[in-house]
Amino acid sequence: MRHVDFPRRAWLVWGVGVLAYAVAVLQRSSLGVAATYATERFGIGASAFSTFVVLQLVMYAAMQVPVGVLVDRYGPRVLVTIGALVMAGGQVLMATSTETSGAVVARMLVGTGDAMTFVSVLRLVPSWFPARRVPVLTQVTGLLGQLGQVASTIPLVLVLGAYGWTPAYLGAAGVGVVVAVAVVLTVRDSPLGRSAVPPVSFREAATQLRLSFAEPGTRLGLWSHFTSQFSQMVFVLLWGFPFLTVGLGYSPALAGTLLTMMVLSGLVVAPVLGQLTAAYPFRRSNLVLTVSIATVVAWTVVLLWPGAAPLPVVVLLLLVLSANGPASAVGFDFARSFNPTPRLGVASGIVNVGGFTASLLTILVVGLVLDLRSPSGAYDLGDFKLAFCFQYLPWAFGFWSLVRSRRLTRAGLAAQGSVIDPLPRAIARHWHDRGQR
Repeated sequence: MRHVDFPRRAWLVWGVGVLAYAVAVLQRSSLGVAATYATERFGIGASAFSTFVVLQLVMYAAMQVPVGVLVDRYGPRVLVTIGALVMAGGQVLMATSTETSGAVVARMLVGTGDAMTFVSVLRLVPSWFPARRVPVLTQVTGLLGQLGQVASTIPLVLVLGAYGWTPAYLGAAGVGVVVAVAVVLTVRDSPLGRSAVPPVSFREAATQLRLSFAEPGTRLGLWSHFTSQFSQMVFVLLWGFPFLTVGLGYSPALAGTLLTMMVLSGLVVAPVLGQLTAAYPFRRSNLVLTVSIATVVAWTVVLLWPGAAPLPVVVLLLLVLSANGPASAVGFDFARSFNPTPRLGVASGIVNVGGFTASLLTILVVGLVLDLRSPSGAYDLGDFKLAFCFQYLPWAFGFWSLVRSRRLTRAGLAAQGSVIDPLPRAIARHWHDRGQR
């Protein structure tokens, strides 16, 4: 049965999936805006606090490949439902814990449930929509999901301030349960109500994992995601709010507004990148490189600025960071392009490991540097600037890996007779023909 027979149902399924992802982003980022509350509640410093998020991201990254295998076997609906409930359980534990051990387990549960969501929601898109819409819908899925960040920077902060720690996190858990019920009632894996492809055995899944990682295009997606995502993720997930309030001296209200602006500016960036990705498939890596280089330049200006950079410069940095998420989503389009349907889940999982691995490493090192610079916790702008300089190491490694995997991917396409770079070839042919005359 054709996709076009189910237009309204397709948009409903996709909409509920996006809602589930937005709530996952809310759960994921709910600790970053509560840094002050958390350090007081648990009596910890920056490095110990960053460990909460690092372990959360460790679970997220470690679960990506297993989740990819599971979503190919059991379908997105099951994985998204379980993920929402696991995150809700983690938030209940976070709400009631007063010891660091309980908080660590809570964030690990959040990371585990979060890992089940985005890859599964992306898996719904090619099952319900025609191929021409997939690149744009992939971008819009990631973009709209980031509205969960708005929910953490505004309503959650207000609830924390008005009612305290326990009601805020119990409320977040309740939202997760509601989303799980909505997914069960409305989401189906395909227009036929079941997985679009037959479930594979675990042995077959292991083979698909090996084949997917051996595909240079999958690795191109992995390194695209690694290079372009982590700077925004580090900023949004943990260290951006303290950098703005403690380092630059902004009020919590202004900092929250700036973080919200990052999400809203993506409303412009994501559809544009989606359209460009669909229109120029042989230029996708150039889009990733452009956004990543712009991010490096913007950070360099802020870090080298004597004292605190002016607000317009900081706003420019945040606008550039807002393009990181849409750029990293191009990595999933590489996974879709170079892998058959039965292994799309595991290929997307491999890609998703990239940015979150870079993020957890950077979050941990930033916390360590801050504690080394100021063991008392009285951080200043110089401490934050030095800590954020670590980003240049994963950027350098990411650029090298991305360019290398792009070269291997293009070589593979050329061996298959594909036209990899039509414009340079057309120019070369023009001058060749002119020389023959």
